[in-house]
Amino acid sequence: MKRNLALCIVAFSALLLLSCRHKAPAGVAAEVNGHAITNSELDKIYQTQFPEPIEGSDADQVMAQKLDLLSRLITTEIMWQRAEKGGLTATDADIDTEVNKMKAPYTKEEFEKKLAERHMTLNDLRAQFRRDLTVNKLINKEITSHINITDADVTNYYNANKAVFNSAEPTIHMAQILVTPNPDPNVRNLKNSKAQNAADAKAKIQDILHRLQSGEDFGMLAQSYSEDSATAPNGGDMGFVPTSQLERLSPELRKMLESLQPGGLTGILSMSDGFRVLKVFEKEPAGQRDLNDPRVQQKIRETLLNRKENLLTAAYYETARNNAKIVNYLAQQVVDNAGASK
Repeated sequence: MKRNLALCIVAFSALLLLSCRHKAPAGVAAEVNGHAITNSELDKIYQTQFPEPIEGSDADQVMAQKLDLLSRLITTEIMWQRAEKGGLTATDADIDTEVNKMKAPYTKEEFEKKLAERHMTLNDLRAQFRRDLTVNKLINKEITSHINITDADVTNYYNANKAVFNSAEPTIHMAQILVTPNPDPNVRNLKNSKAQNAADAKAKIQDILHRLQSGEDFGMLAQSYSEDSATAPNGGDMGFVPTSQLERLSPELRKMLESLQPGGLTGILSMSDGFRVLKVFEKEPAGQRDLNDPRVQQKIRETLLNRKENLLTAAYYETARNNAKIVNYLAQQVVDNAGASK
């Protein structure tokens, strides 16, 4: 009799669990505190992040990407709801500023083409900026504004990492714009600009040098026209290059760069892979950089701030998720389908 009663309790508990299980509303991928994230919304944002299919990917990999994206959208929605309660939602003026920054390097037609390549409209872009800026405002208020990096923190980091600030040889912080006569289909710059042959490359680099000499920004021109995939996205920045590395490339090049003052430009350099214009930002002598050096202080403070901000933001996200009511219908469907296929 007791055994039968125990079996009845187990069966009743199973039925109760099944009846309490959330049934996915039509077209809904997840709910966050009652707010629906729809499948169509997920698919649309997925297309903007993966405008072209990844070579060799299959349905399982696509679903894994969608689940990861959905998890991030859930976190963003939680942050949005918190920001909205605190009156931190990004304004139209905030969004206009970011859109105008993005438009700046392009003509109207080029900008519209870039959006189309990402399967986006201008309204989609504005919605993305609104989400991102709103979350940034919240994190700045709740996390960043409360972080205090003390002088003692800076000193302790310096003493524990002195070797980082000790250069074995002189270095030159420089940037480059490269134009090559051999167009590479994998090169990406803001203007999608590639020279097609030697004559085209020479004309292009001459135009770039003229624009630099007329006062145009080196970083923006590098992002827009440089054909070096590694440095173009960072405005051509190559970081600090040891002088021995320059010596191996060309003793004349080393002498030229050493003779330039910070802010100075080379002329057009004809090299084995194409034409370059280089800019010198600063020079560092060999030896130990002192803690009192303002650049050392700034670098340490930025490093410590980023570390602390990343740690606290990750913890903030997790505690916010713990306190939210989340139902991930898409994840449940994946699990259910896997069980059904056994």
